[in-house]
Amino acid sequence: MAHDRPPERGGPPGPGSDAEVIARSRREPDAFAEIFHRHFAEIHRYAARRLGSDAADDIAAETFLIAFRKRGRFDPERGTVRPWLYGIVTRLVGLHRRAEGRRYRALARTPAENVQDGHEDLVAARVTAGDAGTDIADALARLPRGERDVLLLVALADLSYEEVGQALGLKTGTVASRLHRARRRLRESLGGDHPALIAEEATA
Repeated sequence: MAHDRPPERGGPPGPGSDAEVIARSRREPDAFAEIFHRHFAEIHRYAARRLGSDAADDIAAETFLIAFRKRGRFDPERGTVRPWLYGIVTRLVGLHRRAEGRRYRALARTPAENVQDGHEDLVAARVTAGDAGTDIADALARLPRGERDVLLLVALADLSYEEVGQALGLKTGTVASRLHRARRRLRESLGGDHPALIAEEATA
């Protein structure tokens, strides 16, 4: 196998922690397939929720290709690779930020009953509630990229503040302040009694 290509997915899961698998893959590149097994579906789902299913295949594949090429830089003290992978996929999503903004604005113009796979999940992802998905889509489109990244890593990926910091290379305090600003902007866009905000604040 060429060393600039990740191994194909397939075969039974292997033993060991993420850090152990990464370490082994430096000697045995095929071992990296286990990272695919453990995390591909989750990363693909996140990409689909942000950019749509059509883009998710390419974004998720590129995420793991980059991770494979840069596996030597992974800090084993982190243990799990989840924040690291989310950092990579978030940066890739950022390259498509105009497409993401267009997607949210299109969703904002779409009747709730016609919203397709992806953003009905967003409605259930702690930043939205009930049939409020189109309102949220419009509000998300207005958020600065850095605040939107933090908000959606917490809401969609269920990362802790510390994990978001690891993913984005931010201090935990910066994560908290960006999240606070994002919530405030949503409140201003949606109104303080919007069910999305009530649901989101109840889980904060």
